[in-house]
Amino acid sequence: MNVPPASLEALVRHFVDLRDGTHAGHATRQGKERAFGQAVGLLDAPARQVLAEFDRHLLLGAGTIEATGLRADAAGGSFATWSLSWPAQRAAGIAPITLTAHFGAGFHHPHLRGATVREWPLNVTDAQHAAELVPVLRAIAAADLHNLVFQRDWRIVPAIRP
Repeated sequence: MNVPPASLEALVRHFVDLRDGTHAGHATRQGKERAFGQAVGLLDAPARQVLAEFDRHLLLGAGTIEATGLRADAAGGSFATWSLSWPAQRAAGIAPITLTAHFGAGFHHPHLRGATVREWPLNVTDAQHAAELVPVLRAIAAADLHNLVFQRDWRIVPAIRP
């Protein structure tokens, strides 16, 4: 059976929502906000897991994980943030590692972002290193296609056409 990777299935769900004017089966802002609140609750454990992995393996346990829970923003949208801070980062006056789910007041549906994410390091010296990047490459390609749809609309993706 030709089953796409989960990241591509998620991207298709996202584009179908754009096409149909819905999000998680809801057409009203109120319904979409309820779905976003549920998504924030579902993201809590995975977000904390990822940040705990970074703390354990890269910060050697020096980090502090904080989560805001669902909050309203000043512009009428809502967001939730999970962050990992540590002494050297705070002393340097830079942002912590941050995962943010946000549903802007003018947005059709919610999005995820980081504090600074734009570039990904590339340090491949063998086939195993390259294979290890498949999830990252999928995430980058999905983000790129999402941004291209954002620049135009869902119609640029042939698989989403009715």
